[in-house]
Amino acid sequence: MRVRHKPWADDFLKEHDHIVIHEPKQYKGKWRELFGNDKPLCVEIGSGKGQFITGMAAQHPEYNFIGIELAKSIIVTAVEKAADSALPNVRLLNENAADFRELFEENEVDTIYLNFSDPWPKNKHEKRRLTFSSFLEQYKAVLKEKGEVIFKTDNQKLFEYSLSSFSRFGMILQEVKLDLHAENDPLNVKTEYEEKFSSRGYRIYRSVASFQ
Repeated sequence: MRVRHKPWADDFLKEHDHIVIHEPKQYKGKWRELFGNDKPLCVEIGSGKGQFITGMAAQHPEYNFIGIELAKSIIVTAVEKAADSALPNVRLLNENAADFRELFEENEVDTIYLNFSDPWPKNKHEKRRLTFSSFLEQYKAVLKEKGEVIFKTDNQKLFEYSLSSFSRFGMILQEVKLDLHAENDPLNVKTEYEEKFSSRGYRIYRSVASFQ
């Protein structure tokens, strides 16, 4: 979907530097100092407009949340949501998460969320998928022992590919749901895409995997 350019985005993000961390690499290994507590750290890659991460932060004040989104014209909406909710346990990064290890120290992260990631359906683009082995190596490096990668998508082929990728990497599948919304879990926080696709009758898939 084409996103309208917002020329005011840069200034808006600078004005909300209590939410948007502009030089995140300096906090590598120090994120708990930034939050001012020792709560578990959860990271979402591709936060979009922020519905999921702000919803999770509101539902789980016992955790700290960091959302990463590259597109300025999209992340501004997430910042607005976080500001309106006045959530003390959420920060946002306008960054490319190409190498997670530049942002987080080893064993610093408790949970990684991958929500409705770009499926990159062409074989030649396999290495861009966020569940490709090179990304899994990064996740393993920054996750604590038994830390989890929680993955949701409406794309069956990407889901099947990801389960296979997790297994080949030696990860343990803690949960595999082929129709998440069939259970009507009241604790499931939906993303914008999740609401959109499920309303059209698409099945939502979810897996929870951890490293050995």
